[in-house]
Amino acid sequence: MLKECAQHGYFRAEACPVCGQNGRFLMNDRELDHLGRVLTGILRHFPDRYSLPIDPQGWVALPGIVRAISQKHPAYHWLRVQHLVAIAETDAKGRYEVRDDRIRATYGHTLEVEPDLPTENIPDQLYFPVTAEEAAIVLEVGLKPSDRRKVHLSKTAEDARAAGAVRTPEPILLEVDAKRARGDGLVIMRAGKTVYLVNQVPAQYLKRAEVPPDAAT
Repeated sequence: MLKECAQHGYFRAEACPVCGQNGRFLMNDRELDHLGRVLTGILRHFPDRYSLPIDPQGWVALPGIVRAISQKHPAYHWLRVQHLVAIAETDAKGRYEVRDDRIRATYGHTLEVEPDLPTENIPDQLYFPVTAEEAAIVLEVGLKPSDRRKVHLSKTAEDARAAGAVRTPEPILLEVDAKRARGDGLVIMRAGKTVYLVNQVPAQYLKRAEVPPDAAT
């Protein structure tokens, strides 16, 4: 459930996690899930399906998205800009960025866009999940994009494991020496709260992660 507290802003719960007030209702869980999927699809993959222009850095005008969704999905005739801003600001993964009257996805693009994301405060080590069959090959040739425009690295081993579990129940975790790679000129961008983007990672910056036994369970 998505609500708004007059004092503490948007939240996804029955009551405001700060003051405990009920807040103002914005949308139910079903609407939140569906609109989130539509918004992600527009910003990452198919703005053309909604006849929406997207700029080279991935920005789309919020009023235009509202009109397009309302027209294509009449059940959302009540949709306003604030609803999309609320979805973006409460997203746990930081998948969206709102600036003025525009919104963009911070990662996950299959579109040809180049977001101007921050390159500071990058952790010294980052992580990437692979299958057991892929591990040896990737350690030999490095990481390159597959179904996305960029290689998506994770902030922690736990984040990488969660990302890899979508493809395989027991992903192998690779550690990226981000500090050395950046020192050699590799550009790594910070996207979302746990995701970092890079064009590719040469093999010399990769090794199999040494995950403590208790962290692997």
